Amino acid sequence: MAKRYEVFLTRNYVVHIKAESKEEACSNVEFYLGDCEDLSNEFEQANDHFQIEKIKPAINEAFWVEEIPEDINKD
Repeated sequence: MAKRYEVFLTRNYVVHIKAESKEEACSNVEFYLGDCEDLSNEFEQANDHFQIEKIKPAINEAFWVEEIPEDINKD
């Protein structure tokens, strides 16, 4: 019988954004990238014997921002 687990997951992203200020850059990235979704499908869940029941964002905070010079290569 499958058991239920609560998993705390941390991910970091580097986001390049054009904005009018550092504050605007941070707030827009936090707001528009705040949600996450389950990318698994029914086959993967059945094959790997799991089911993600709920995803609830816990921390969504920009912690570093710096201006990127225009002449730097874009990734």
